[in-house]
Amino acid sequence: MLQSGIERAPLPPQRDQAGSVPGLQDPEGAAGACGEQAGTADQRTRPARDPFLDNAKYLTIVLVAVGHVWAPLAEGSRSTSALYYLLYTFHMPAFILVSGYLSRGFECRPRQIKRLLTNLVVPYLVFQTLLTLFMRWAADDPDREFSYQEPEFALWFLVALCLWRVTTPLWKLVRWPLPVSVAVAVAASVTPTMSDDLGLMRVAQFLPFFVLGLQLRPEHFALVRHRAVRILAVPVTAGALVVSYASVPYISGAPFLHDKDAQSLGLPAWLGAVMTLTAFGCALVMTVCFLAWVPRRQMWCTSLGAGTLCAYVLHVFPVQYAKQAGWFEMAGARHPLDRFAITVLAAGMMTLLCTAPVRRIFRLVLEPGMGWFFTRRANATAEDEAPTASAPRLAPGASPADPLQLPPAPAQNRTEPALPQLTEQPEGEPTSDGAAPGDPAALSPASPERAAGTG
Repeated sequence: MLQSGIERAPLPPQRDQAGSVPGLQDPEGAAGACGEQAGTADQRTRPARDPFLDNAKYLTIVLVAVGHVWAPLAEGSRSTSALYYLLYTFHMPAFILVSGYLSRGFECRPRQIKRLLTNLVVPYLVFQTLLTLFMRWAADDPDREFSYQEPEFALWFLVALCLWRVTTPLWKLVRWPLPVSVAVAVAASVTPTMSDDLGLMRVAQFLPFFVLGLQLRPEHFALVRHRAVRILAVPVTAGALVVSYASVPYISGAPFLHDKDAQSLGLPAWLGAVMTLTAFGCALVMTVCFLAWVPRRQMWCTSLGAGTLCAYVLHVFPVQYAKQAGWFEMAGARHPLDRFAITVLAAGMMTLLCTAPVRRIFRLVLEPGMGWFFTRRANATAEDEAPTASAPRLAPGASPADPLQLPPAPAQNRTEPALPQLTEQPEGEPTSDGAAPGDPAALSPASPERAAGTG
Protein backbone atom coordinates (compact mmCIF):
# COMPACT_ATOMS: atom_id res chain seq x y z
CA MET A 1 0.00 0.00 0.00
CA LEU A 2 1.30 3.48 -0.86
CA GLN A 3 1.58 6.14 1.80
CA SER A 4 -1.22 8.64 2.07
CA GLY A 5 -1.00 11.61 -0.28
CA ILE A 6 1.65 10.09 -2.55
CA GLU A 7 0.84 8.41 -5.81
CA ARG A 8 2.93 5.70 -7.34
CA ALA A 9 4.91 6.82 -10.39
CA PRO A 10 4.34 4.77 -13.51
CA LEU A 11 7.07 2.34 -14.43
CA PRO A 12 9.07 3.20 -17.55
CA PRO A 13 8.25 1.09 -20.60
CA GLN A 14 10.18 -2.13 -20.81
CA ARG A 15 13.14 -1.89 -23.10
CA ASP A 16 13.28 -4.36 -25.96
CA GLN A 17 16.96 -4.84 -26.65
CA ALA A 18 16.32 -7.19 -29.48
CA GLY A 19 14.09 -5.08 -31.58
CA SER A 20 14.03 -1.50 -30.36
CA VAL A 21 17.13 -0.48 -32.25
CA PRO A 22 17.51 -1.82 -35.76
CA GLY A 23 21.23 -2.26 -36.16
CA LEU A 24 23.93 -4.01 -38.01
CA GLN A 25 24.97 -7.62 -37.86
CA ASP A 26 27.23 -8.92 -35.16
CA PRO A 27 30.71 -7.47 -35.67
CA GLU A 28 32.48 -10.49 -34.29
CA GLY A 29 31.59 -12.70 -37.18
CA ALA A 30 30.54 -10.28 -39.83
CA ALA A 31 33.46 -10.73 -42.14
CA GLY A 32 34.27 -14.17 -41.15
CA ALA A 33 31.21 -15.97 -39.94
CA CYS A 34 29.77 -18.44 -42.34
CA GLY A 35 26.43 -18.57 -40.59
CA GLU A 36 24.90 -17.77 -37.25
CA GLN A 37 24.21 -20.51 -34.76
CA ALA A 38 20.46 -20.65 -34.33
CA GLY A 39 18.58 -20.96 -31.11
CA THR A 40 20.98 -19.27 -28.71
CA ALA A 41 20.05 -16.41 -26.47
CA ASP A 42 22.93 -14.44 -27.99
CA GLN A 43 21.35 -14.67 -31.41
CA ARG A 44 17.88 -13.75 -30.21
CA THR A 45 19.17 -10.43 -28.87
CA ARG A 46 21.24 -9.58 -31.94
CA PRO A 47 20.21 -6.63 -34.08
CA ALA A 48 18.90 -7.37 -37.52
CA ARG A 49 21.39 -7.77 -40.35
CA ASP A 50 21.74 -4.83 -42.69
CA PRO A 51 20.94 -5.69 -46.34
CA PHE A 52 23.39 -3.13 -47.72
CA LEU A 53 26.37 -4.67 -45.93
CA ASP A 54 25.35 -8.23 -46.78
CA ASN A 55 24.95 -7.27 -50.43
CA ALA A 56 28.38 -5.62 -50.38
CA LYS A 57 29.96 -8.70 -48.82
CA TYR A 58 28.38 -11.03 -51.35
CA LEU A 59 29.44 -8.92 -54.33
CA THR A 60 33.01 -8.52 -53.09
CA ILE A 61 33.42 -12.24 -52.44
CA VAL A 62 32.20 -12.95 -55.97
CA LEU A 63 34.78 -10.48 -57.28
CA VAL A 64 37.47 -12.31 -55.29
CA ALA A 65 36.83 -15.51 -57.24
CA VAL A 66 36.56 -13.60 -60.52
CA GLY A 67 39.93 -12.02 -59.83
CA HIS A 68 41.49 -15.41 -59.14
CA VAL A 69 40.35 -16.83 -62.48
CA TRP A 70 41.24 -13.64 -64.35
CA ALA A 71 44.85 -13.79 -63.14
CA PRO A 72 45.91 -16.68 -65.44
CA LEU A 73 43.62 -15.47 -68.24
CA ALA A 74 45.17 -12.00 -68.26
CA GLU A 75 48.40 -13.21 -69.84
CA GLY A 76 48.41 -12.24 -73.49
CA SER A 77 45.12 -10.34 -73.32
CA ARG A 78 45.29 -6.58 -72.90
CA SER A 79 41.56 -6.19 -72.24
CA THR A 80 41.51 -8.91 -69.59
CA SER A 81 44.63 -7.45 -68.00
CA ALA A 82 42.98 -4.03 -67.83
CA LEU A 83 39.93 -5.50 -66.11
CA TYR A 84 42.17 -7.51 -63.80
CA TYR A 85 44.17 -4.43 -62.73
CA LEU A 86 41.03 -2.40 -62.17
CA LEU A 87 39.40 -5.17 -60.14
CA TYR A 88 42.46 -5.66 -57.93
CA THR A 89 42.50 -1.96 -57.22
CA PHE A 90 39.42 -2.18 -55.01
CA HIS A 91 37.89 -5.62 -54.48
CA MET A 92 39.99 -6.66 -51.46
CA PRO A 93 40.17 -3.10 -50.05
CA ALA A 94 36.36 -2.92 -50.18
CA PHE A 95 35.98 -6.30 -48.49
CA ILE A 96 38.51 -5.36 -45.80
CA LEU A 97 36.90 -1.97 -45.23
CA VAL A 98 33.51 -3.60 -44.61
CA SER A 99 35.21 -6.13 -42.33
CA GLY A 100 36.72 -3.29 -40.32
CA TYR A 101 33.38 -1.51 -40.10
CA LEU A 102 31.75 -4.65 -38.71
CA SER A 103 34.58 -5.14 -36.18
CA ARG A 104 34.00 -1.91 -34.30
CA GLY A 105 32.33 -3.69 -31.39
CA PHE A 106 35.36 -5.92 -30.78
CA GLU A 107 36.73 -5.24 -27.28
CA CYS A 108 38.69 -8.43 -26.57
CA ARG A 109 36.01 -9.77 -24.25
CA PRO A 110 36.30 -13.48 -23.43
CA ARG A 111 33.29 -14.34 -25.59
CA GLN A 112 34.76 -12.36 -28.50
CA ILE A 113 38.18 -13.96 -28.15
CA LYS A 114 36.51 -17.36 -28.20
CA ARG A 115 34.70 -16.56 -31.46
CA LEU A 116 37.94 -15.22 -32.91
CA LEU A 117 39.60 -18.55 -32.22
CA THR A 118 36.73 -20.74 -33.39
CA ASN A 119 35.73 -18.71 -36.47
CA LEU A 120 39.18 -17.72 -37.77
CA VAL A 121 42.10 -19.53 -36.12
CA VAL A 122 40.62 -23.03 -36.15
CA PRO A 123 39.37 -22.76 -39.77
CA TYR A 124 42.80 -21.51 -40.80
CA LEU A 125 44.58 -24.46 -39.21
CA VAL A 126 42.09 -26.94 -40.66
CA PHE A 127 42.09 -25.58 -44.20
CA GLN A 128 45.82 -24.93 -44.25
CA THR A 129 46.25 -28.63 -43.53
CA LEU A 130 43.64 -29.70 -46.08
CA LEU A 131 44.99 -27.41 -48.79
CA THR A 132 48.53 -28.67 -48.26
CA LEU A 133 47.34 -32.25 -48.66
CA PHE A 134 45.28 -31.22 -51.69
CA MET A 135 48.26 -29.54 -53.36
CA ARG A 136 50.39 -32.63 -52.77
CA TRP A 137 47.95 -34.45 -55.03
CA ALA A 138 46.93 -31.71 -57.48
CA ALA A 139 50.47 -30.41 -58.06
CA ASP A 140 52.04 -33.87 -57.91
CA ASP A 141 54.23 -32.70 -55.04
CA PRO A 142 54.18 -35.45 -52.42
CA ASP A 143 56.98 -33.80 -50.44
CA ARG A 144 55.14 -30.52 -49.94
CA GLU A 145 55.71 -29.49 -46.33
CA PHE A 146 53.12 -28.41 -43.81
CA SER A 147 53.85 -24.78 -43.01
CA TYR A 148 51.43 -22.93 -40.79
CA GLN A 149 53.44 -19.72 -40.79
CA GLU A 150 53.15 -19.42 -44.58
CA PRO A 151 49.46 -19.34 -45.56
CA GLU A 152 48.55 -21.23 -48.71
CA PHE A 153 47.09 -19.19 -51.58
CA ALA A 154 44.18 -17.04 -50.29
CA LEU A 155 44.21 -18.24 -46.67
CA TRP A 156 46.34 -15.25 -45.68
CA PHE A 157 43.13 -13.29 -45.18
CA LEU A 158 42.07 -15.44 -42.20
CA VAL A 159 45.36 -14.68 -40.46
CA ALA A 160 45.19 -11.01 -41.39
CA LEU A 161 41.61 -10.58 -40.16
CA CYS A 162 42.52 -12.24 -36.87
CA LEU A 163 45.51 -9.93 -36.33
CA TRP A 164 43.58 -6.83 -37.37
CA ARG A 165 40.68 -7.63 -35.09
CA VAL A 166 42.94 -8.27 -32.10
CA THR A 167 44.44 -4.80 -32.57
CA THR A 168 41.01 -3.11 -32.76
CA PRO A 169 41.11 -1.81 -29.14
CA LEU A 170 44.50 -0.26 -29.88
CA TRP A 171 43.21 1.68 -32.89
CA LYS A 172 40.36 2.99 -30.76
CA LEU A 173 42.90 4.56 -28.40
CA VAL A 174 45.15 6.15 -31.02
CA ARG A 175 44.39 9.81 -31.72
CA TRP A 176 45.13 9.58 -35.45
CA PRO A 177 44.52 5.92 -36.32
CA LEU A 178 44.27 6.26 -40.11
CA PRO A 179 47.50 8.27 -40.63
CA VAL A 180 49.34 5.89 -38.31
CA SER A 181 48.09 2.84 -40.21
CA VAL A 182 49.07 4.43 -43.54
CA ALA A 183 52.54 5.07 -42.10
CA VAL A 184 52.74 1.38 -41.15
CA ALA A 185 51.80 0.37 -44.71
CA VAL A 186 54.36 2.74 -46.24
CA ALA A 187 57.07 1.50 -43.87
CA ALA A 188 56.30 -2.10 -44.82
CA SER A 189 56.52 -1.31 -48.54
CA VAL A 190 60.10 -0.03 -48.15
CA THR A 191 61.32 -2.73 -45.73
CA PRO A 192 62.91 -5.62 -47.66
CA THR A 193 63.87 -7.42 -44.45
CA MET A 194 60.28 -7.72 -43.25
CA SER A 195 59.34 -11.32 -42.58
CA ASP A 196 56.75 -12.88 -44.85
CA ASP A 197 55.58 -15.27 -42.14
CA LEU A 198 51.80 -15.21 -41.65
CA GLY A 199 51.57 -12.92 -44.68
CA LEU A 200 52.73 -9.96 -42.59
CA MET A 201 53.49 -7.86 -45.66
CA ARG A 202 49.86 -8.05 -46.73
CA VAL A 203 48.70 -7.57 -43.16
CA ALA A 204 50.63 -4.29 -42.99
CA GLN A 205 49.85 -2.98 -46.48
CA PHE A 206 46.11 -3.69 -46.25
CA LEU A 207 45.90 -2.40 -42.67
CA PRO A 208 44.74 1.15 -43.58
CA PHE A 209 41.54 -0.19 -45.14
CA PHE A 210 40.63 -2.10 -41.98
CA VAL A 211 41.40 0.90 -39.78
CA LEU A 212 39.38 3.14 -42.08
CA GLY A 213 36.44 0.77 -41.67
CA LEU A 214 36.76 1.11 -37.90
CA GLN A 215 36.40 4.88 -38.21
CA LEU A 216 33.33 4.85 -40.44
CA ARG A 217 29.78 5.44 -39.26
CA PRO A 218 26.46 4.65 -40.98
CA GLU A 219 26.10 8.22 -42.18
CA HIS A 220 29.29 7.80 -44.20
CA PHE A 221 27.72 4.91 -46.10
CA ALA A 222 24.61 7.02 -46.57
CA LEU A 223 26.75 9.65 -48.29
CA VAL A 224 28.09 7.27 -50.94
CA ARG A 225 24.55 6.19 -51.80
CA HIS A 226 23.41 9.66 -52.80
CA ARG A 227 22.16 9.94 -56.34
CA ALA A 228 24.91 12.41 -57.29
CA VAL A 229 27.62 10.02 -56.09
CA ARG A 230 26.09 7.12 -58.01
CA ILE A 231 25.96 9.16 -61.21
CA LEU A 232 29.54 10.40 -60.75
CA ALA A 233 30.75 6.84 -60.13
CA VAL A 234 29.97 5.86 -63.74
CA PRO A 235 32.40 8.23 -65.53
CA VAL A 236 35.00 7.75 -62.80
CA THR A 237 34.92 3.97 -63.28
CA ALA A 238 34.99 4.35 -67.06
CA GLY A 239 37.97 6.69 -66.81
CA ALA A 240 39.78 4.28 -64.49
CA LEU A 241 39.23 1.46 -66.99
CA VAL A 242 40.70 3.59 -69.79
CA VAL A 243 43.75 4.41 -67.66
CA SER A 244 44.12 0.75 -66.74
CA TYR A 245 43.97 -0.30 -70.39
CA ALA A 246 46.56 2.29 -71.38
CA SER A 247 48.87 1.20 -68.53
CA VAL A 248 48.90 -2.51 -69.34
CA PRO A 249 52.15 -2.42 -71.40
CA TYR A 250 53.98 -0.52 -68.67
CA ILE A 251 52.93 -2.14 -65.39
CA SER A 252 52.43 -5.61 -63.95
CA GLY A 253 49.87 -6.98 -61.56
CA ALA A 254 52.40 -7.56 -58.76
CA PRO A 255 51.93 -4.19 -56.99
CA PHE A 256 48.20 -4.84 -56.68
CA LEU A 257 48.78 -7.95 -54.58
CA HIS A 258 50.47 -5.97 -51.77
CA ASP A 259 52.62 -8.95 -50.87
CA LYS A 260 56.09 -7.59 -51.73
CA ASP A 261 58.19 -4.59 -50.87
CA ALA A 262 59.43 -2.12 -53.46
CA GLN A 263 62.93 -3.57 -53.68
CA SER A 264 61.56 -7.05 -54.38
CA LEU A 265 59.66 -5.55 -57.32
CA GLY A 266 62.83 -3.93 -58.65
CA LEU A 267 61.77 -0.43 -57.61
CA PRO A 268 63.62 2.17 -55.53
CA ALA A 269 62.43 2.59 -51.96
CA TRP A 270 61.03 6.09 -52.48
CA LEU A 271 58.93 4.83 -55.37
CA GLY A 272 57.56 2.10 -53.12
CA ALA A 273 56.28 4.73 -50.69
CA VAL A 274 54.70 6.73 -53.52
CA MET A 275 53.19 3.55 -54.97
CA THR A 276 51.61 2.62 -51.63
CA LEU A 277 50.05 6.05 -51.15
CA THR A 278 48.83 6.14 -54.75
CA ALA A 279 47.34 2.65 -54.46
CA PHE A 280 45.54 3.65 -51.26
CA GLY A 281 44.04 6.73 -52.92
CA CYS A 282 42.94 4.82 -56.04
CA ALA A 283 41.49 2.01 -53.95
CA LEU A 284 39.53 4.49 -51.86
CA VAL A 285 38.04 6.18 -54.93
CA MET A 286 37.11 2.89 -56.59
CA THR A 287 35.68 1.50 -53.34
CA VAL A 288 33.37 4.52 -53.10
CA CYS A 289 32.29 3.95 -56.71
CA PHE A 290 31.62 0.29 -55.95
CA LEU A 291 29.67 0.93 -52.74
CA ALA A 292 27.63 3.63 -54.47
CA TRP A 293 26.06 0.96 -56.68
CA VAL A 294 25.60 -1.75 -54.05
CA PRO A 295 21.82 -2.32 -53.59
CA ARG A 296 20.55 -1.14 -50.23
CA ARG A 297 17.36 -3.22 -50.16
CA GLN A 298 16.69 -6.89 -49.52
CA MET A 299 17.45 -8.94 -52.63
CA TRP A 300 17.75 -12.58 -53.63
CA CYS A 301 21.49 -12.49 -52.83
CA THR A 302 21.27 -10.65 -49.50
CA SER A 303 21.15 -13.79 -47.37
CA LEU A 304 24.27 -15.04 -49.14
CA GLY A 305 26.27 -12.27 -47.48
CA ALA A 306 26.33 -14.36 -44.30
CA GLY A 307 28.31 -17.10 -46.05
CA THR A 308 31.34 -15.19 -47.30
CA LEU A 309 33.90 -17.01 -45.15
CA CYS A 310 32.54 -20.36 -46.25
CA ALA A 311 32.81 -19.41 -49.92
CA TYR A 312 36.23 -17.83 -49.45
CA VAL A 313 37.94 -20.85 -47.96
CA LEU A 314 36.21 -23.42 -50.19
CA HIS A 315 36.74 -21.76 -53.57
CA VAL A 316 40.52 -22.14 -53.31
CA PHE A 317 40.27 -25.87 -54.04
CA PRO A 318 38.57 -25.75 -57.48
CA VAL A 319 40.58 -22.68 -58.51
CA GLN A 320 43.87 -24.31 -57.56
CA TYR A 321 42.90 -27.55 -59.27
CA ALA A 322 42.03 -25.68 -62.48
CA LYS A 323 45.41 -23.96 -62.40
CA GLN A 324 47.36 -27.15 -61.77
CA ALA A 325 45.40 -29.05 -64.43
CA GLY A 326 46.20 -26.37 -67.01
CA TRP A 327 42.58 -25.53 -67.78
CA PHE A 328 43.36 -21.83 -68.11
CA GLU A 329 46.12 -22.53 -70.64
CA MET A 330 43.86 -24.45 -72.98
CA ALA A 331 43.40 -22.90 -76.43
CA GLY A 332 39.66 -22.45 -75.93
CA ALA A 333 40.16 -20.45 -72.74
CA ARG A 334 41.75 -17.63 -74.74
CA HIS A 335 38.64 -16.77 -76.70
CA PRO A 336 36.65 -13.79 -75.33
CA LEU A 337 33.46 -15.84 -75.09
CA ASP A 338 35.29 -18.54 -73.17
CA ARG A 339 36.71 -15.96 -70.77
CA PHE A 340 33.21 -14.65 -70.23
CA ALA A 341 31.92 -18.17 -69.58
CA ILE A 342 34.71 -18.82 -67.08
CA THR A 343 33.85 -15.58 -65.31
CA VAL A 344 30.19 -16.58 -65.06
CA LEU A 345 31.16 -20.02 -63.76
CA ALA A 346 33.34 -18.45 -61.06
CA ALA A 347 30.48 -16.18 -59.98
CA GLY A 348 28.06 -19.09 -59.94
CA MET A 349 30.48 -21.20 -57.92
CA MET A 350 30.80 -18.51 -55.25
CA THR A 351 27.03 -18.07 -55.14
CA LEU A 352 26.59 -21.78 -54.54
CA LEU A 353 29.27 -21.85 -51.84
CA CYS A 354 27.54 -19.00 -49.98
CA THR A 355 24.23 -20.86 -49.68
CA ALA A 356 22.89 -22.10 -46.36
CA PRO A 357 23.08 -25.86 -47.18
CA VAL A 358 26.81 -25.59 -47.94
CA ARG A 359 27.36 -23.58 -44.78
CA ARG A 360 25.56 -26.20 -42.72
CA ILE A 361 27.71 -28.97 -44.17
CA PHE A 362 30.95 -27.22 -43.24
CA ARG A 363 29.79 -25.62 -40.00
CA LEU A 364 31.68 -28.20 -37.98
CA VAL A 365 35.02 -26.83 -39.19
CA LEU A 366 34.03 -23.21 -39.88
CA GLU A 367 32.04 -22.62 -36.69
CA PRO A 368 33.04 -25.48 -34.39
CA GLY A 369 31.72 -23.82 -31.23
CA MET A 370 34.08 -25.84 -29.01
CA GLY A 371 32.21 -24.98 -25.83
CA TRP A 372 33.93 -27.92 -24.13
CA PHE A 373 37.32 -26.26 -24.71
CA PHE A 374 36.54 -22.92 -23.05
CA THR A 375 35.59 -21.76 -19.59
CA ARG A 376 32.10 -20.71 -18.60
CA ARG A 377 33.17 -17.07 -18.88
CA ALA A 378 34.22 -17.51 -22.51
CA ASN A 379 31.00 -19.38 -23.30
CA ALA A 380 28.84 -16.61 -21.86
CA THR A 381 26.33 -15.01 -24.20
CA ALA A 382 25.84 -11.30 -24.73
CA GLU A 383 22.93 -11.38 -22.27
CA ASP A 384 25.13 -13.01 -19.64
CA GLU A 385 27.85 -10.38 -20.06
CA ALA A 386 25.45 -7.42 -19.86
CA PRO A 387 25.43 -5.98 -16.34
CA THR A 388 22.09 -5.80 -14.61
CA ALA A 389 20.62 -2.65 -13.09
CA SER A 390 21.15 -2.32 -9.37
CA ALA A 391 18.07 -2.91 -7.24
CA PRO A 392 16.37 0.31 -6.06
CA ARG A 393 16.65 1.21 -2.41
CA LEU A 394 13.53 0.27 -0.46
CA ALA A 395 11.74 2.73 1.75
CA PRO A 396 11.27 1.82 5.41
CA GLY A 397 8.46 -0.65 5.63
CA ALA A 398 8.39 -1.31 1.89
CA SER A 399 8.49 -4.80 0.46
CA PRO A 400 10.24 -6.07 -2.67
CA ALA A 401 6.81 -6.51 -4.26
CA ASP A 402 6.32 -2.75 -3.93
CA PRO A 403 9.88 -1.37 -4.33
CA LEU A 404 8.72 2.14 -5.22
CA GLN A 405 6.99 2.72 -1.90
CA LEU A 406 8.27 6.02 -0.53
CA PRO A 407 8.57 7.34 3.01
CA PRO A 408 5.98 9.89 4.07
CA ALA A 409 6.66 13.48 3.14
CA PRO A 410 7.83 15.85 5.89
CA ALA A 411 5.06 17.22 8.09
CA GLN A 412 5.65 20.77 6.95
CA ASN A 413 5.28 19.83 3.29
CA ARG A 414 2.61 17.27 2.56
CA THR A 415 2.43 18.11 -1.15
CA GLU A 416 2.86 15.40 -3.70
CA PRO A 417 6.46 15.46 -4.87
CA ALA A 418 7.19 14.28 -8.37
CA LEU A 419 8.76 10.86 -8.28
CA PRO A 420 12.01 10.60 -10.22
CA GLN A 421 11.68 8.28 -13.19
CA LEU A 422 13.97 5.29 -13.52
CA THR A 423 15.85 6.48 -16.56
CA GLU A 424 19.04 4.59 -15.88
CA GLN A 425 19.16 1.50 -18.05
CA PRO A 426 21.56 -1.40 -17.83
CA GLU A 427 24.37 -1.28 -20.29
CA GLY A 428 23.77 -3.74 -23.07
CA GLU A 429 26.06 -5.68 -25.34
CA PRO A 430 27.63 -3.36 -27.91
CA THR A 431 26.08 -3.58 -31.33
CA SER A 432 28.10 -4.22 -34.44
CA ASP A 433 29.46 -0.68 -34.40
CA GLY A 434 30.40 -0.84 -30.75
CA ALA A 435 27.50 1.31 -29.51
CA ALA A 436 25.22 0.18 -26.74
CA PRO A 437 21.63 -0.62 -27.68
CA GLY A 438 19.75 2.61 -27.93
CA ASP A 439 22.75 4.55 -29.20
CA PRO A 440 21.76 6.32 -32.42
CA ALA A 441 25.04 5.17 -33.94
CA ALA A 442 23.76 1.60 -33.84
CA LEU A 443 21.07 2.06 -36.44
CA SER A 444 21.28 0.56 -39.86
CA PRO A 445 23.09 2.54 -42.58
CA ALA A 446 20.52 1.17 -44.97
CA SER A 447 18.12 3.81 -43.63
CA PRO A 448 19.76 7.19 -44.27
CA GLU A 449 16.54 8.99 -43.54
CA ARG A 450 16.90 7.79 -39.98
CA ALA A 451 20.44 9.07 -39.76
CA ALA A 452 19.35 11.93 -37.62
CA GLY A 453 18.43 9.28 -35.11
CA THR A 454 20.63 6.47 -36.41
CA GLY A 455 24.33 7.01 -36.76
